[in-house]
Amino acid sequence: MRLSCAAAVTAIVLSVGTPVFAQQAPVQDNAEMAAIFAADQAVRQNLTPDFFKDRALVTEMINGDAARRVQTRALLDAGALQTGEDYRAAAFVFQHGSTPEDYLLAHSLAVAAVSKGSPEGAWIAAATLDRYLQMTDKPQIYGTQTRKTRDAPATLEPYDRALVPDSLRTVFGVPPQSEQDARLAAVNAAAEAAAAKP
Repeated sequence: MRLSCAAAVTAIVLSVGTPVFAQQAPVQDNAEMAAIFAADQAVRQNLTPDFFKDRALVTEMINGDAARRVQTRALLDAGALQTGEDYRAAAFVFQHGSTPEDYLLAHSLAVAAVSKGSPEGAWIAAATLDRYLQMTDKPQIYGTQTRKTRDAPATLEPYDRALVPDSLRTVFGVPPQSEQDARLAAVNAAAEAAAAKP
């Protein structure tokens, strides 16, 4: 009798007391961050050299970039960025900043994107580090940033070509130096041809 009562109590406890582990739904990309990123990219679609001659358009883009950084920072501070894509999008927004701190934060966000599983975050991690280095008067190391001044050809310089091998560039989705140089030569040739036209 005692054994059957104990067995019955055990059966009741096990049936009621065993927690049921519900499967957690996968974390979704933050819709607000996605919209901010879409706006950031839309401004940059089909940019031409003539765009940068229009001071009003450039000022509008700079002001929009600043507002998007404020929105993105608020999401970051609130813990609303959860996925690799959230962090990758935020990295792009801060890559379009104006201070070394913007670019350093962009780099941290890109690293977070990769750690959260975004393979596309690797390229922006390299690009943000290059931009941070440039803005702190150091040579870039991956070759993602092209500089163009008014009367000079486009250049990748200053560029420490020896630090990072092409095999590591490939890991980050960055073309090898030979391809970078070929692209740069093509850009400069096209600019020369355009300038030579009457």
